[in-house]
Amino acid sequence: MREGEMGTKETCRIELRTAIRQLSDRCLYSASKWAAEQLVGIEQDPAKATPSVTRFQRGSSSIRRRFRTGDVTSTPVAGVSYVSTPALQEDHEVFDNDFYLLAKSYFDCREYRRAAHVLRDQTNKKAVFLRCYALYLAGEKRKDEETIELEGTLGKSEAVNRELVSIESELSALRNNGSIDPFGLYLYGLVLKEKGSEVLSRTVLVESVNSYPWNWSAWVELQCLCTNMETLNSLNLNNNWMRDFFLASTYHELRMHNESLAKLEQIQGTFGLSNYIQAQIAKAQYSLREFEQVEVIFEELLRNDPYRVEDMDMYSNVLYAKECSSALSYLAHRVILTDKYRPESCCIVGNYYSLKGQHEKSVMYFRRALKLNKKFLTAWTLMGHEYLEMKNTPAAVDAYRRAVDINSCDYRAWYGLGQAYEMMGMPLYALHYFRKSVFLQPSDSRLWIAMAQCYETDQLNMLEEAIKCYRRAANCNDREAIALGQLAKLHDQLGHQEEAAFFYKKDLERMEAEEREGPNMVQALIFLATYCRSKKRFEESEIYCTRLLDYTGPEKEAAKSLLRGMRLAQQSGYPSADDEHFPL
Repeated sequence: MREGEMGTKETCRIELRTAIRQLSDRCLYSASKWAAEQLVGIEQDPAKATPSVTRFQRGSSSIRRRFRTGDVTSTPVAGVSYVSTPALQEDHEVFDNDFYLLAKSYFDCREYRRAAHVLRDQTNKKAVFLRCYALYLAGEKRKDEETIELEGTLGKSEAVNRELVSIESELSALRNNGSIDPFGLYLYGLVLKEKGSEVLSRTVLVESVNSYPWNWSAWVELQCLCTNMETLNSLNLNNNWMRDFFLASTYHELRMHNESLAKLEQIQGTFGLSNYIQAQIAKAQYSLREFEQVEVIFEELLRNDPYRVEDMDMYSNVLYAKECSSALSYLAHRVILTDKYRPESCCIVGNYYSLKGQHEKSVMYFRRALKLNKKFLTAWTLMGHEYLEMKNTPAAVDAYRRAVDINSCDYRAWYGLGQAYEMMGMPLYALHYFRKSVFLQPSDSRLWIAMAQCYETDQLNMLEEAIKCYRRAANCNDREAIALGQLAKLHDQLGHQEEAAFFYKKDLERMEAEEREGPNMVQALIFLATYCRSKKRFEESEIYCTRLLDYTGPEKEAAKSLLRGMRLAQQSGYPSADDEHFPL
């Protein structure tokens, strides 16, 4: 590999090992954990691997073999070269500073103000960062306490982090005189984001990741500020290999799922054993509603990492959608034994009780998840679904609104709001929210069908608009098999006989392929038999009538009447006078 391109696996290992130590020293534990997971995700040379590493590789490589679409190596795509980032110059005098060690010990015990107080006279960059970071977390802790005191655990509150102003002032001055390090820039960007200064926050976070790209927490905050492609393309990012992780994640948040999958596959060339990448692939496949593949990935992840709780709430959503009660029960039992008081665990148990129809108990667990993390988006959305099941529309609306307050790009919450207003008999309001959801997730047929059903209501009766929506649903892999039948009925209702016949035939073919029976098949057979008779296609009409004779009830009598009419018409050489198709 040419020098300057994406580093060899060994280069990535060296960078990550150094970053893990530096991030842990600064108490950035989430970023440190992420870096450690990617370090282990780099495939070892079999000649150098220990037996335990070999067992890990054997367990986690099967997903990659199953879902890789082509051979990918650690060499980047042609024409792409990666910028090397200079190593961080550490403040070596800090290593033996007793005050820093004491402050870090207090920090690890969540005594943030004591940690900040110990470092009040320390002026080196590392100590300044830890002091400001401790003050920031102390302010967040007090804000949460005030929220509980004023409004309760799940209440809305005007409480703010009272430390933001002083931290912003200090870090701004340090940035202006050039005496701030990448970690200080990360914290400064985080504070600016909390205060609503998004443009400056983006600029500062870009400075942070360009000077120190291994802090994943900085990339995550930057991603939150990239709500559209224009903003993403405007970022002046160095082409470090960490940028590819950022782009894959941001593409997913911007609903560019195929682009995200392509980027993840490229990264897999070096990080072929990363559980994080497999989970990201599962998320993208989930958004594309490819549930079978998602289930396989999560099963493999749990075999390789049996105590994993992160992202397992998404796995429970898949099991819920597939109505796999026993598998969902096993997953719920497993995560409760692993870590009972995690938001993900509570949501999994909530899904289990929802599938059993115990909606009150389900709500209890979703509320418990929100007590653990009030910004846990999934819990707000799922709790809204449960309130809808319980016909408690005001509570459902409140839950969905809290979800969109956290993430305005959550199409499920907008869809839920549409459902709630539809239940309240307010189709115009429902249509407004369904439009928002379909804008965010245009490939989901359920959203188009929901919009079409709003247009069909007596208040609106906009059947042509409903037809347009059903057409979009039919082109989006309509798993519920609703769109084709509704298109046929609406065209029939509007007197468009040829179009109705076309969609009835398409729907009939689909029902036959899926071996489904029901009233839709009977209705399609009666319409097609009548339509073919009116077009003097007697043989084709007779085939449909013959199939109707297998039924018992009015459809059988209708078929007999049609057959008698056709025989009379054939004998006289003219069609019968009554060309109207028979009602069910």
